[in-house]
Amino acid sequence: MNKFDVIVIGAGTSGMMAAVAAAENGANTLLLEKNKRLGKKLLLTGGGRCNVTNAHSVTDIIEHIPGNGKFLYSAFHQFDNQDIQNFFLSAGVKLKEEDHGRIFPVSNRSQTIVDALAEKLRQLSVIVYTDTVVTKILTDNARVTGVQQIDHSVYSAPCVIIATGGKTYRSTGSTGDGYEFAKRCGHSIQPLYPTEVPLISEDRFIKNKRLQGLSLQNVALSVLNKKGRPIVTHKMDLLFTHFGLSGPAALRCSTFVVQGLKDRKNIPLVLDIFPDETDQELMNLIQMKQQAEPQKSIKNGLKNFLPERLISLLLEEANISENETFINVPVKELEKFMELLKNFPITITATWPLDKAFVTGGGITLKEIEPKTMASRLVSGLFFTGEVLNINGYTGGYNITAAFVTGHVAGVHAAKKSLQTKQNLN
Repeated sequence: MNKFDVIVIGAGTSGMMAAVAAAENGANTLLLEKNKRLGKKLLLTGGGRCNVTNAHSVTDIIEHIPGNGKFLYSAFHQFDNQDIQNFFLSAGVKLKEEDHGRIFPVSNRSQTIVDALAEKLRQLSVIVYTDTVVTKILTDNARVTGVQQIDHSVYSAPCVIIATGGKTYRSTGSTGDGYEFAKRCGHSIQPLYPTEVPLISEDRFIKNKRLQGLSLQNVALSVLNKKGRPIVTHKMDLLFTHFGLSGPAALRCSTFVVQGLKDRKNIPLVLDIFPDETDQELMNLIQMKQQAEPQKSIKNGLKNFLPERLISLLLEEANISENETFINVPVKELEKFMELLKNFPITITATWPLDKAFVTGGGITLKEIEPKTMASRLVSGLFFTGEVLNINGYTGGYNITAAFVTGHVAGVHAAKKSLQTKQNLN
């Protein structure tokens, strides 16, 4: 049988949810996947544990989707993060909440989530074909009629949902097919760029690997504009690497770094290692340590204050000998050291490329998409969902939430559209 009500292209996060929603709403649904298995990219999310969604309010979630999150308000009114949790709980998946509202399966295995979606597809009698490559969306007078495969065989349907993902992790099949399908149907694509991506620095201390592998908790990293003022600040963990910066704080700043690098050769960042202390409070703390162990070297006197490698670097930057007796260090030099603790400069010259990013920025122009349905405004019966849209969020369950939400909404409305088409034909 080659005739269906709804065809979904891509069995990733949003595609599987879209197929489930379409089938739940009475549509005879076909799910096509180019890989040999379902959810290949989904298996990698959350470090292989799958950060299913986030427990925070819808408003907070949208604030954590800096790439056009407000477009999702209508979709969230129909299906939100609590509905995502209820979906998996009803499927027998036990969930748990971790820091920053992140929701994971208790099993700590992404496979648990993929299996739950696959079982739901089976229960709903969704036809699933893997190792199947779609090459063309078929249309007639600006209406969808089906899809064509690489072997030129055709599947017919009045509604097609494109859920092919972005252009990151190409090994998982995210090769940008959806953008090409969209362009051929008349849609425009906003330039693609890497987001949630590690940052590259040519600073001497990075190139010398002085801090490689060092992780700092609850620090504040800020991206500065041309006038030296913060554009954005994220207080999270930070990891120094052999090439620059990674970890949550760096990843969340990356969107703004990428945008800035469009017209600048480098982007200045500033690191506040003690964001919860004022300058004076920090100075008082340093002087207390000085008074407590006056005869020790300043490096040893600050031993439990910061990681040793970081102390050495900051003392060097402040032109203070690490072997200087603590009590002999003048107040002005301590103030310079303290200033570096609150405003340590780091220059970023590039980011990792799009293929190595966690998330794709850019995508199908949202003014061409109906926010209540995820339907194309240009081609009747065509729907888009997930990362192929010009929507991107921070790590922490926000992107996967957007994928599940848009997938559900697209599936529901594609089913309704297909049934209306059937009624009109009858």
